Amino acid sequence: MTTEEKLKHFQDICMSDARDKSARLLDDYMNALEKTFEEHKTEARKRAEMQIEAETEKLEREINKKLSIGQLDLRRKISRRQEELKDKLFVELKDRLANFMETREYQTLLEQQVKAAKEFAGDEELIIYMDPSDEDKARRLAMHNNASIKISEYSFLGGIRAVIPGKHILIDNSFGTKLEEARHAFKFDLGGKERG
Repeated sequence: MTTEEKLKHFQDICMSDARDKSARLLDDYMNALEKTFEEHKTEARKRAEMQIEAETEKLEREINKKLSIGQLDLRRKISRRQEELKDKLFVELKDRLANFMETREYQTLLEQQVKAAKEFAGDEELIIYMDPSDEDKARRLAMHNNASIKISEYSFLGGIRAVIPGKHILIDNSFGTKLEEARHAFKFDLGGKERG
């Protein structure tokens, strides 16, 4: 073999070896890049999932906050509307009481209240007060029941109030007190009933 052939053969071997080494280095580099890329993708996916989770929680908190504010507003509106309806109801009830006070049944009720107060007082001194609007009924009730009846200085919407001074007892059968107690105890039932 000539020197040139030897050089050519050496060059071919070196070139082949260099190509093999280059290919291996390139494969190793590509594998390292692929691995780094996969790690980067995995890390980016985790970060994205964490960010989505954090944003989802933030949105849920905001929605819950807005929902709570909406519920409070709704409760306030319902409460205001209930008070309006309650006012209307008790105005109508007062009107009905005023109409009732013009009936014979009201006169009978007053008689029963006076008798009950007298029975409760027994032998104790008893002072019965009537509403100023019932002044026309007072004299008749006093005579029929042999009772001390006075006209109150202020209105209590009908009925009677009686005092047993010796025992410091007040018997309050006034419509004003009964209305106030009913208004205080009145609640709307918002739990709808099923119809079958």
